[in-house]
Amino acid sequence: MEKKFIPVLGRFLLGLIFLLGGLGKLGAGYAGTQGYMEAMGVPGMLLPLVILLEIGGGLAVILGVQTRWISYALAVFTIVAALIFHRDFANQMQMVMFLKNLSITGGLLTLAVYGPGPFSLCSLRKKN
Repeated sequence: MEKKFIPVLGRFLLGLIFLLGGLGKLGAGYAGTQGYMEAMGVPGMLLPLVILLEIGGGLAVILGVQTRWISYALAVFTIVAALIFHRDFANQMQMVMFLKNLSITGGLLTLAVYGPGPFSLCSLRKKN
Protein backbone atom coordinates (compact mmCIF):
# COMPACT_ATOMS: atom_id res chain seq x y z
CA MET A 1 0.00 0.00 0.00
CA GLU A 2 1.41 3.36 -0.96
CA LYS A 3 2.18 5.89 1.75
CA LYS A 4 -0.32 8.38 0.37
CA PHE A 5 -3.22 6.04 1.23
CA ILE A 6 -2.16 5.48 4.85
CA PRO A 7 -3.54 8.84 6.10
CA VAL A 8 -6.94 7.99 4.56
CA LEU A 9 -6.99 4.66 6.37
CA GLY A 10 -5.83 6.28 9.61
CA ARG A 11 -8.52 8.97 9.41
CA PHE A 12 -11.16 6.36 8.67
CA LEU A 13 -10.16 4.20 11.64
CA LEU A 14 -9.98 7.17 14.03
CA GLY A 15 -13.25 8.68 12.84
CA LEU A 16 -15.12 5.38 12.79
CA ILE A 17 -15.07 4.91 16.57
CA PHE A 18 -16.66 8.33 17.07
CA LEU A 19 -19.19 7.92 14.25
CA LEU A 20 -20.36 4.51 15.44
CA GLY A 21 -20.33 5.63 19.09
CA GLY A 22 -22.55 8.61 18.30
CA LEU A 23 -24.93 6.55 16.16
CA GLY A 24 -25.14 3.91 18.90
CA LYS A 25 -26.29 6.52 21.38
CA LEU A 26 -29.28 7.40 19.22
CA GLY A 27 -32.53 5.47 19.56
CA ALA A 28 -32.42 2.51 21.94
CA GLY A 29 -29.03 3.47 23.41
CA TYR A 30 -30.05 7.02 24.31
CA ALA A 31 -31.75 6.42 27.68
CA GLY A 32 -29.06 4.01 28.86
CA THR A 33 -26.27 6.40 27.94
CA GLN A 34 -28.06 9.33 29.57
CA GLY A 35 -28.54 7.31 32.75
CA TYR A 36 -24.88 6.26 32.80
CA MET A 37 -23.76 9.86 32.33
CA GLU A 38 -25.95 11.01 35.20
CA ALA A 39 -24.72 8.18 37.43
CA MET A 40 -21.17 9.42 36.80
CA GLY A 41 -22.13 13.01 37.69
CA VAL A 42 -22.45 14.36 34.13
CA PRO A 43 -25.71 16.16 33.29
CA GLY A 44 -27.75 14.01 30.90
CA MET A 45 -28.85 17.11 29.01
CA LEU A 46 -25.33 17.19 27.49
CA LEU A 47 -25.96 13.96 25.58
CA PRO A 48 -27.25 15.65 22.38
CA LEU A 49 -24.01 17.68 22.26
CA VAL A 50 -21.97 14.51 22.77
CA ILE A 51 -23.85 12.79 19.95
CA LEU A 52 -23.38 15.79 17.67
CA LEU A 53 -19.66 15.93 18.43
CA GLU A 54 -19.18 12.20 17.92
CA ILE A 55 -21.15 11.93 14.67
CA GLY A 56 -20.09 15.27 13.22
CA GLY A 57 -16.50 14.97 14.40
CA GLY A 58 -16.22 11.37 13.25
CA LEU A 59 -17.48 12.27 9.77
CA ALA A 60 -15.21 15.33 9.62
CA VAL A 61 -12.15 13.24 10.48
CA ILE A 62 -13.08 10.52 7.98
CA LEU A 63 -13.65 13.03 5.18
CA GLY A 64 -10.77 15.30 6.13
CA VAL A 65 -12.84 18.42 6.77
CA GLN A 66 -11.51 20.99 9.27
CA THR A 67 -9.31 18.11 10.38
CA ARG A 68 -6.90 19.97 12.61
CA TRP A 69 -9.36 21.75 14.88
CA ILE A 70 -11.82 18.81 14.96
CA SER A 71 -8.94 16.52 15.96
CA TYR A 72 -8.02 18.85 18.83
CA ALA A 73 -11.66 19.02 19.95
CA LEU A 74 -12.06 15.24 19.84
CA ALA A 75 -8.74 14.79 21.68
CA VAL A 76 -9.95 16.99 24.54
CA PHE A 77 -13.32 15.21 24.57
CA THR A 78 -11.61 11.80 24.64
CA ILE A 79 -9.32 12.71 27.55
CA VAL A 80 -12.22 14.21 29.54
CA ALA A 81 -14.29 11.08 28.87
CA ALA A 82 -11.41 8.89 30.06
CA LEU A 83 -11.01 10.88 33.26
CA ILE A 84 -14.73 10.84 34.03
CA PHE A 85 -15.82 7.37 32.93
CA HIS A 86 -12.71 5.17 33.08
CA ARG A 87 -10.80 6.20 36.20
CA ASP A 88 -11.40 3.03 38.24
CA PHE A 89 -7.89 1.65 37.73
CA ALA A 90 -8.57 -1.26 40.09
CA ASN A 91 -10.93 -2.61 37.41
CA GLN A 92 -8.81 -4.05 34.60
CA MET A 93 -11.45 -3.35 31.94
CA GLN A 94 -11.64 0.30 32.99
CA MET A 95 -7.86 0.54 32.83
CA VAL A 96 -7.94 -0.87 29.29
CA MET A 97 -10.66 1.61 28.32
CA PHE A 98 -8.63 4.46 29.82
CA LEU A 99 -5.55 3.40 27.86
CA LYS A 100 -7.66 3.02 24.69
CA ASN A 101 -8.77 6.63 25.13
CA LEU A 102 -5.16 7.74 25.59
CA SER A 103 -4.18 5.90 22.41
CA ILE A 104 -7.01 7.48 20.43
CA THR A 105 -5.95 10.87 21.77
CA GLY A 106 -2.42 10.23 20.54
CA GLY A 107 -3.71 9.48 17.07
CA LEU A 108 -5.90 12.58 17.08
CA LEU A 109 -3.04 14.81 18.20
CA THR A 110 -0.85 13.39 15.43
CA LEU A 111 -3.62 14.10 12.94
CA ALA A 112 -4.03 17.63 14.31
CA VAL A 113 -0.33 18.38 13.94
CA TYR A 114 0.38 16.72 10.58
CA GLY A 115 -2.98 17.27 8.91
CA PRO A 116 -5.32 15.00 6.98
CA GLY A 117 -3.02 13.98 4.14
CA PRO A 118 -3.49 14.17 0.38
CA PHE A 119 -6.91 12.50 0.01
CA SER A 120 -9.11 14.79 2.06
CA LEU A 121 -11.63 17.52 1.46
CA CYS A 122 -9.17 19.95 3.08
CA SER A 123 -6.49 19.13 0.52
CA LEU A 124 -8.96 19.35 -2.38
CA ARG A 125 -9.95 22.87 -1.28
CA LYS A 126 -6.31 23.97 -1.21
CA LYS A 127 -5.81 22.81 -4.82
CA ASN A 128 -8.73 24.91 -6.11
